[in-house]
Parts: sequence; structure tokens; C-alpha cells
Amino acid sequence: MATLEAAARTAAVPSPAADRARYDRATAHLDGPVAVVDLAAFDANAADLVRRAAGKPVRVASKSVRCRALLERVLAMEGFAGVMSFTLGESLWLARTGVRDVLLAYPSADRSGFAELTGDPELAAAVTVLVDDPAQLDLIDAARTGPAEVRVCLELDTALQLFGGRVRVGARRSPMRTPEDLGAFAELVQRRRGFRVVGLMAYEGHIAGVGDSVPGRPVRSRMIRLMQAKARAELAERRAATVRRLRRVTELEFVNGGGTGSVESTVAERAVTEVAAGSGLYLPRLFDNYRSFRGRPAALFGQPVVRRPGLGVVTVLGGGYPASGAAGPDRSPVPHLPPGLRYDPMEGAGEVQTPLLGAAADDLLIGDRVWFRHAKAGELCERFAELHLIEGDRVVRTVPTYRGEQRTFL
Repeated sequence: MATLEAAARTAAVPSPAADRARYDRATAHLDGPVAVVDLAAFDANAADLVRRAAGKPVRVASKSVRCRALLERVLAMEGFAGVMSFTLGESLWLARTGVRDVLLAYPSADRSGFAELTGDPELAAAVTVLVDDPAQLDLIDAARTGPAEVRVCLELDTALQLFGGRVRVGARRSPMRTPEDLGAFAELVQRRRGFRVVGLMAYEGHIAGVGDSVPGRPVRSRMIRLMQAKARAELAERRAATVRRLRRVTELEFVNGGGTGSVESTVAERAVTEVAAGSGLYLPRLFDNYRSFRGRPAALFGQPVVRRPGLGVVTVLGGGYPASGAAGPDRSPVPHLPPGLRYDPMEGAGEVQTPLLGAAADDLLIGDRVWFRHAKAGELCERFAELHLIEGDRVVRTVPTYRGEQRTFL
């Protein structure tokens, strides 16, 4: 069983050259492309999330992991409790495989899933579903096959609104923004047979998911920090008022907030009882630009060199695995090891081949590997059926991703 003490003992950060040598040795018997997770880095990142959470439990965001073996590993660590899932199908699967506290973080229209949930009291006790519209309650009732009580979590819109609402900063999620919005809806849910409000979720993505120290962009970084400071203050007040209003209706079991990039500020709010995080375990490239924490890249994929077109250029097989979100260069994987490689701006990361430029290319031979980091965390697992878990310079276990278990939840 992984522990925080074990993670602390292995927290010394190797050099990039040492990491590359270890990964190459560990996977020398494998043909590429290959995806790996460095367990020492993974455990150190997990320990750091718990440290930052300052005693409040961390709920693991499964969309950022997408590997059951690694979810089990982190849930076995002190300081982690429960899973935040991304579809109802995934939630039911996790509950059937032993996870007893699953919070579905997005509304669902999965009628067959709701039929299964309402017909099985054990599943209904393990899974909490997110609802922010009476029509969602109607859909659940139309699919209902049994009397099992549905545990409901409400969601607060966390976006920062400026200039009387003419400017909005933050994701477009729940339509409910004010304490009275949430209170009135909670009363409606509580009056409805077969449902019970047990929690509140308020994900501040404009703080948790936006780096505040952008390389080479000091003015932009300063503007982001100013926005986030204002957003934190405004949200803390509104979230606390919302919790007070909901507690006039029901006894909340949990108030969930935050993400990898906002752990410290989120847990500082007395109203918040738990924080969600997941990306910080793998530390993809989008989480490099934060002042508040530093982690270790733990999840990587290796692509073999298949061509040497000329001086300062090598070509690797494929690797064009873009991340979701608004299209842009920051959604591409980044060449990580050896350091000093970059994309050809005319080609970028290709579906079948990817030219890489830089002096480091001249030291690479046909068959050598270039190690990449994905822009986001769990989305890497949609490209690979298995992850090779590395300790030192050995693969100690090979485990399936969701895809490898033939589980497609999106």
C-alpha cells in the first residue's frame, strides 16, 4: 500500500537525464508508442496534494486518472476520500467495483443508467448525482425502476461577473448563481419523493485551471493574478452564504470545491469540507505555470525515432494527441525528454509522423525514444490501452486504462 511517508522518502527529484535513462531502460523490451507512469513522481504528487489540502480530504477526479489501478492506489493513501466521476456509466462501474463514495460531477441523461441506479439500493447509496434543473429530476423519475432514494448534489455557478454581468470569467456550468437560487431548488428537490440533497459542488475552474505565471508574459500573468484574487474573494463570500442557505433546508454531507491549481485557497474557506483534484497526480503540461506549487511529471508517453531527415531534425512516429478545449498550441503534447526539442511550426504534432527540431536531435538514433507530456492529464489514457508503472528503472506492473478495460464512458 502506498503511503505519504513512502512518497516523502522518494521525493528527491532526479535530473532530466537520469529520468530519461531510467525510462529508456525500463521500457527497452517494449515496442513504442508506450505510455508510462513514474510511481515515485505519482506518489510524491499525491503527498503534495494532501499537504496542500491542510487536513481536508481530497476527492480524486477520475477523469484526470482514467486507470482503475491508479485510482485504487491513491485512494489507499491517507488524506484521499472518494471519487469525482465524469459520467453516470463510470459512476455505476466504479461503485460495482468497490468504490463506496462516488460523486458524479456533471448532469446525465443516461436513462438506462438511472434505471439501474434507482433499482439497486446499494448503488444508490454509493453514488451521488449532480442536478441543476427540474427537468433532470423528471428524466430520472421517467427512468426509475425502483424506490431507491437518489442522492443529489447541487452546483453553484462560480464564474466571476464584472460590470453588472456584462463580462463573465469562468466556465459555463450551473444556471444557479445565488444562495436563493440554490435554496429554492433544494426545497423543490426535498419535497419530491425519491430524492435527497446531500451536497454542494462549486468548481472554480478560472482559478483552479488557469496558471498564474505564464512564461514570457509578465503583464498577462499579473492580470490573471488580479482576476483570481478578486474571484477568490467574491466566491468565498457567495459560497459561504449559499451553504448557510442550504443548511436551512437540509443537513449537507459535503461541500466540494477547487481543483489542482486552487487547493490552498479553496480549503482556506470554512464552508468547504473537501477539495477535488486529479490532474496534479500526473502533472500534465497545462499545470506548469503556477506559482503556488510545483509537481513532478509522472505520466509520459514515448514515441520511437523512425527518421533522421537532416542535421538538427528527427522524426518520431505519430504523437499528435491534442487535448480538449479551445484549439491552440497549448493543447498539443510537449516534447519533454531529451530536453531541447521543439515542433516544426509548419507541421506540429502529426497523426502519423512528427518532425522535431533542435540540437538534441543529433544525438538520437533510429529506434531511440522521445518522451512527451500530454497537455491534459487523463486524456492520455484515451490513446493507450495500458500504462506501464515504473519504479526506478524497472516496469513493476502493467495495468489497463479505462480504454484497456473496454470501458468507454464518453
